[in-house]
Amino acid sequence: MTSMSMHDGPSGAGTDELYAFLQKTSRTFALTIPMLPEPLRTEIGIAYLLFRIIDTFEDATAWSPAKRMDALRQFERLLDHADEREVTGAVAAWTRDPPVAHPGYLELLGAAPRVISWCRRLDPAARSEICRHLNRSALGMCEFIRRTDGQGLLRLATMQELRDYCFVVAGIVGEMLTELFVLSGGPRLAATAGAELRARSVRFGEGLQLVNILKDVGADAAEGRVYLPRDVLLAEVFILARADLRAAAEYTELLRSSGADRGLVAFNALNARLAIATLRLLRDRGLGSKLTRSQVTGLAAEVAHALEADAPLFDRATLEQS
Repeated sequence: MTSMSMHDGPSGAGTDELYAFLQKTSRTFALTIPMLPEPLRTEIGIAYLLFRIIDTFEDATAWSPAKRMDALRQFERLLDHADEREVTGAVAAWTRDPPVAHPGYLELLGAAPRVISWCRRLDPAARSEICRHLNRSALGMCEFIRRTDGQGLLRLATMQELRDYCFVVAGIVGEMLTELFVLSGGPRLAATAGAELRARSVRFGEGLQLVNILKDVGADAAEGRVYLPRDVLLAEVFILARADLRAAAEYTELLRSSGADRGLVAFNALNARLAIATLRLLRDRGLGSKLTRSQVTGLAAEVAHALEADAPLFDRATLEQS
């Protein structure tokens, strides 16, 4: 584990340590979260790690459905009320019987007491939003875990079930991020764009999640998760994802036109641009396709140039065809 940086964030979390966890658990967010200004960088970094922990419980194919739900409910209680000894004991029990094989996720799970400690030292308003939305997501995950069959297989049957699932694991995250952005941006951002951002926040999250589902369809199926409904045409999923990503572009432009910090705009722009490019790749080369590192680097450079030159972040015609 990387040692604490001398440049600690507002929670006492070292920048180096947060970044190390991001690198081991999400290449995308390891790239985009450092773009944010403080205190958002630390708040959203910690929020991501907390959501990654509950995602690990949701995806715990080595555990029974009952054990996965118990862990989700226990984590919710630990985050809000437990003392350090109780947190440490719970983590020891989880890591003795690893829920997944991914080494980065397991290392993060072992460090959960530190991540919870960082969260508790955040600004109270930001901490409240993170905990409220995390708890909503954990409860929703429990509902989907209950739907698994005797072999632990989750199979979504309708477009509405797919959208409900995306809301639980990503739409709620979009709502949380929006509240953190508005808190950070102060009265001006709230007054000029708060309502419009909130109106698009769930669609932004849904779009990113649909792209992830299309990209990871093979790996998910191998672990007993079939998110794409059998009786829904794949073209319908692509149409929904494209509409969602148009909303994501509108969301980002609202931030920009409202005078939000450039790093905040860059964070949202690059997440949206990566999803748009991946969706196009999935359409052209088939499910499971992924962007190369050089393509990701190129998109990051394009976003930086557009912000520096005050140029458009999204080509409308390109977005319509993505």
